[in-house]
Amino acid sequence: MCFSTQEFGDPIIVERYYRVDHKYVYTEPEEEYKRYFNNGFAHHNSLIITEENPRKLIWATWGLVPLYKSKTDLNEYYKETVKYGSGLNARSEKLFSSANYRGFKKCIVPVQGFFEPHTAKNNFKIPFYFKRKDDNPLSLAGIYTVTDDGIITYSILTKVATPLFAKIHNKKNRRPVILQEMDIEVWLDSTLSEDQINEVISDDLVDEELETWPVSKDLYKGEAGQRASIVEKVSYQELEIEYS
Repeated sequence: MCFSTQEFGDPIIVERYYRVDHKYVYTEPEEEYKRYFNNGFAHHNSLIITEENPRKLIWATWGLVPLYKSKTDLNEYYKETVKYGSGLNARSEKLFSSANYRGFKKCIVPVQGFFEPHTAKNNFKIPFYFKRKDDNPLSLAGIYTVTDDGIITYSILTKVATPLFAKIHNKKNRRPVILQEMDIEVWLDSTLSEDQINEVISDDLVDEELETWPVSKDLYKGEAGQRASIVEKVSYQELEIEYS
């Protein structure tokens, strides 16, 4: 599951790539949008692009709150649902059947990269970093809702693992849905049918466009992961798979 990402140091990178404007106070972008390790369970605000405002970057809280819980306090909801993932991910196969996603709208979550765990022998956990080979932003497909207090909450869509992810994320066998460039504007079209949405999800970015490598287990140690070098390659003698 995609529970941690790497954000950009400057929103301008994202604005230029997606040809969008900003809808936030432009003060210290280096401080407000630079998380080398964005832990989803901290439920930070992130910048997303929504189908309602496809030309704006908008702040949203990571952790989808279902519409039937829209009056619930966010912290209470996340605490109650932590063992189920606190709304950080949404299974694309249940997008049109689960009450948790009813009334959803679509969004894009632009990230520089993301992290997934690999389980080696004796349950030894090794974090892997994923990014695009061409260094362009990763366009994670997401859904969002709005609470009664006007807070936008979002979730990253996942699907069954493709071969690369099956090797790395070998316990859950899932991967995030990563949009192809040609589907960025398509995904934000509010008139898409169920079949069209499922087609975009099915035909997302191929493994060959990605690269991945193991990184430091400091990623699991809170603030120790908040450094630029957290994405540097680390060798583990416990690792027995080919990943390149």
